[in-house]
Amino acid sequence: MHADINGRNSTFLRATLLAAFCALGLSGASAEDLKPAYNDYPTEARADYVFGCMVSNGQSRDVLRRCSCSIDVIASIIPYDKYVEAETVLSLQLVGGERMSIFRTAATTKSIVADLRRAQAEADILCF
Repeated sequence: MHADINGRNSTFLRATLLAAFCALGLSGASAEDLKPAYNDYPTEARADYVFGCMVSNGQSRDVLRRCSCSIDVIASIIPYDKYVEAETVLSLQLVGGERMSIFRTAATTKSIVADLRRAQAEADILCF
């Protein structure tokens, strides 16, 4: 496997771009067309994801690379505002009580979380 000047695996980059083109329906799009959708996650959100991923999977350089890959793939599939919605719903689902049951049972919240889960599954396939 060959790596580009940033140290990322070129196969991963091709797979990520292909996933982004498919997810966004941009079969004839240029890199400039893809850039706004792919890069709408703030650095803090990406770092927070990588930190949590490393806590779950280990503290090695390889895990850092894989976790960074994972958030990049997720960012290429779902826009940041949808990611925030899904993370919020997941947090609220952890809160007990009758008032919070709406976040566990409503079709809308299930759909929001399902979109994030699909993006995470794609990221797992490509990165881990």
